[in-house]
Amino acid sequence: MQGTKRADIKIGARVKVVQKQDQRSGKLTEGIVSKILTNSAVHPHGIKVMLESGIVGRVKEVSEK
Repeated sequence: MQGTKRADIKIGARVKVVQKQDQRSGKLTEGIVSKILTNSAVHPHGIKVMLESGIVGRVKEVSEK
């Protein structure tokens, strides 16, 4: 599942995000969502979240449980 819809992302979900400095390379970082930072319902580049580790990035994949 892609991370462009805010409704698809829940706090506690396992996701893969791309950090600002990794946008060119596309390197993904996996973690658990602790905060949803984007207020709009949809964002074309992915919903911005903060992971439990403190990393901030845009969601590229939501892992199915």
